[in-house]
Amino acid sequence: MTHQTRRSFLATTGALAATPYIFQNGDALGQENSSANDKLGIGCIGLGGRGSGIARQALKLGTPVIACDVDKSRAEGFAKGSANNVPAVQDYRHVLDNKDVDIVTIGTPDHWHSKIAIDAMRAGKDVYCEKPLTLTVDEGIRICEVVKETGKVFQVGTQQRSEYGGSFLQAVAICHLGWLGDKLKALSSVGTARQGGPFTPAEPPANLDWNMWLGQAPETEYIKERTHYQFRWWLEYSGGQVTDWGVHHTDIAMWALGLHETGPVSIEGKGTFDKRPNCYNVAHTFDSLMTFKNGSSINLTSGKNELIIEGSKGKIRVNRGGITGQIVDDIKADKNMQEQLSAKIEEIYRGKVTPHMVNFFNCVKSRELPISDVFTHHRSVSVCHLANIAMQLGRKLNFDPNAQKFEGDDQANSMLRRKQRKGFKIT
Repeated sequence: MTHQTRRSFLATTGALAATPYIFQNGDALGQENSSANDKLGIGCIGLGGRGSGIARQALKLGTPVIACDVDKSRAEGFAKGSANNVPAVQDYRHVLDNKDVDIVTIGTPDHWHSKIAIDAMRAGKDVYCEKPLTLTVDEGIRICEVVKETGKVFQVGTQQRSEYGGSFLQAVAICHLGWLGDKLKALSSVGTARQGGPFTPAEPPANLDWNMWLGQAPETEYIKERTHYQFRWWLEYSGGQVTDWGVHHTDIAMWALGLHETGPVSIEGKGTFDKRPNCYNVAHTFDSLMTFKNGSSINLTSGKNELIIEGSKGKIRVNRGGITGQIVDDIKADKNMQEQLSAKIEEIYRGKVTPHMVNFFNCVKSRELPISDVFTHHRSVSVCHLANIAMQLGRKLNFDPNAQKFEGDDQANSMLRRKQRKGFKIT
């Protein structure tokens, strides 16, 4: 598929896989599938906590070729721990120039995702990128364009679509079966963001290429608390908890409510921001409401971590610990409902449910669209970006989901993209 979109892919897929709906152990399935894909060369970019995690998942299914992190100590540590003791580099372009690399994993801070992903696809690589995929709405539009342009397989790391015992898939299937009725709405609660600062500038450590770490973001003095996982709490590099955890639950809500190919028409909300210099500055607490043309809504808040979906016939609660609700109890007591649920899950997953990384590798082989494709993820993370914009501006905003622009609001539209430093522009 050289020019794929989610809609055109689904329209041309005539039959589902015959395999039954089964959730399998990730390690066992990785070993089962590794022999079929072991010739795929893996380049791993961004090797912090989550980045090294997805890289290790990929290496169970392919062959390590090269490791990259702007923190040289992380790249070297990961490389030494790999089976092949692969080269370690600080500049991702060395990974893309390597002809033995077929696939790249991207686990960098959010503000680097888009440029590396776009450059990787244009270098002929398939991509697995950690979520949230983008820093801005405009970046998502560009990534979708490049996926269509290059025909590369691209999986986003919103793994709730594949894993956690199938609880989230069950939630989506219950909604698609109509068992919650109509007039669906969702409450996506994701916890609060970290607070801290002011922090003291210092000299960057010798092992860190600070200029490269900043990338497209504004030039500023090194502060230890800006780097590694703490990047999450700075608007310069991330959307905070709103995009980090927000996109996990909002993605499932969009899928369940049938909104994954559109966007909201109005956005409003409030958040608490620390505006002092050199402090974490993402929304600490927040409460935002996104309303869609069909009347559905998604409420994204900093409450207890869970997703609640409610309709005219009932509601369900789901998180990584499981799924509850009266309809869930009904399903447990009714074999026919269980069979309908299994069939619907197989339909929406387009076959046997696998661990998220395995789904990606299978799609690299088949050239099919992965379960967490860029087109739907872009819509899901855009909801989170729009919530952040509305909260920062402190007013209700009207949005055209087709044009992907705010209506009659130049200031809000200016926040759909970011000014990028020379040498790091996303093209």
